[in-house]
Amino acid sequence: MDISRILNIIGIPALMFIAWIISTNKRVVNWRVILWGLILELVFTLVIFVLPLGAQLFLVINNVVNSILDSAVYGTQFVFGRLAIGPGTTSASGETSLGFILAFQGLAVIIFFAALVGILYYTGVMNWIIRGFSFVFSKVMKISGVESLCASSSIFVGVEAGLVVKPYIGQMTRSELNTILTVGMASIASSMLATYVIILKGSFPTIAGHLVSASIMNIPAAIIMSKLLCPETGAPVTIGENVKIKYRKEGNLFEAIINNANSGAKLAIGIATLLLAVLGLMALTDKIFVLIGGQLNNIFSWNIDWTLKGLLGYMFYPFTLLIGIPFNDAFTAAKLIGERLILTEVTAFQDLAVNLNSSAPLSPRSAVMVTYALTGFAHVASIAIFVGGYIALAPEKIKEISSLGFRALLGATLACLLTACFAGLFFNNNSILLGQ
Repeated sequence: MDISRILNIIGIPALMFIAWIISTNKRVVNWRVILWGLILELVFTLVIFVLPLGAQLFLVINNVVNSILDSAVYGTQFVFGRLAIGPGTTSASGETSLGFILAFQGLAVIIFFAALVGILYYTGVMNWIIRGFSFVFSKVMKISGVESLCASSSIFVGVEAGLVVKPYIGQMTRSELNTILTVGMASIASSMLATYVIILKGSFPTIAGHLVSASIMNIPAAIIMSKLLCPETGAPVTIGENVKIKYRKEGNLFEAIINNANSGAKLAIGIATLLLAVLGLMALTDKIFVLIGGQLNNIFSWNIDWTLKGLLGYMFYPFTLLIGIPFNDAFTAAKLIGERLILTEVTAFQDLAVNLNSSAPLSPRSAVMVTYALTGFAHVASIAIFVGGYIALAPEKIKEISSLGFRALLGATLACLLTACFAGLFFNNNSILLGQ
C-alpha cells in the first residue's frame, strides 16, 4: 500500500479529530451518528468505485444528467445563438463555438433546471425521493426529523431546503440549526450541478455522475462534522418523528414552471453579480499582496507566492497531504480547494478544467479527489446566503443562527474533505473516470 493510501486512512479520523478539538462540548459525542455516517459513506463509495453494478448505475446517472443537459442547451442556443454553443461543439445549423462563456452556457441552464425541479415538486416525484433519503438519515443515524428532511432536501436544492421545514425552525435546538447550515454549505443545488457539468464535461466526460455521488456522500459527512462541532445537548422536538414536507404548491403545472424559472433567473443573476464583485475585489487584493509581498521577497530572499490563490494554497496544503493527495499534486489541489473558500466553487471548477487540459494536469486520482472536495457551497459567500436565508425564515433565531455561520462553514469544508478522502481511498485504475 502506497503512502497516499495510508494517508487516506489516517485522514478520515484526523479530520474528525480536528472537528472535535474545536467542539462546543467535547464531553458529548454521539457515536451512533459518527459510526453510521461513516458506514453510509463507505457504502456509497463501494457502490461507486468498486461494485460492477454500482458502476453501471453510475454511468446511467451520468448519461441521464447529460441527456437532460442537452435539452437545456437547446433552449439556451435558441435564445443566445452562437454564444451558447459549448467549446468543441457545433450547432444544428453548422455554427461553431466561440469558446466557453459562463453567462450564456453555464448560468443560463440554471433557469431550465430550476423549472425542472419545480415540475418534480409539483408532480410529487421530488417529495418521494426526499422522503426516501430522509427516512434513511432519521432511522439509521437517529437525527431529528427536521434535520433529516432538510439534509435530504439539500441534495437537490440550496437554501430553499429551509422552506420545507420553515414551521419547525423556530423550535430547533442550536445543534439542529448548525446541522441544517452545515449540510446546506456542504451540498450543491441540482440547478448549479448543470453549470459545473458544462464547465468540466469536455475534459471530464463522467463529471455528472461524480457530482451526483459527491452531493449524496457529502450529506452524512456534513452531519458527522456538524455533530462533532456542535453536539446535541438539548431536546429536539422532532426526534424520532417522520416530518412531512411543508411547501406551497402552485395552482397548476404552468404556474410551477413559471415561478421556478423566475427563481432560477434570480439565482443566475445573483451568482453573476457575486462573481463580478468578488473576482474584481480578488484582483485588487492580489495587486496589493503581490506589491507588498514582492518587496518582502526581495528583502529577505524569500520565494513566496503572494497571490490570494497562492496564500490559500499554503493554508490548505497540509489538508491535501492529510487526505492522501500525492505530493506532486498537493499544492495545485490546495490552491483549487482554497480558491473555493473565497471565490466560490464556480471559479474553482473552471480552474480545475483549465488544469485538466494543461500540459501538466492532475493525476486521475487527484482529479477525482479534488472534484469531491470542491462539490459544495463551502465558501465565505455562503455564510451570507444561508445565514441570511434562515434568519429571514425565523427572525426570532437571529442570534443563534448568525453565531453559527463560520462554524457551519468549517464543518462543510471538513465534510467535503472527508468525502474526498473516501473517494481517494477506493479509487483505482479501473474506476470510472474521464471516460475510462
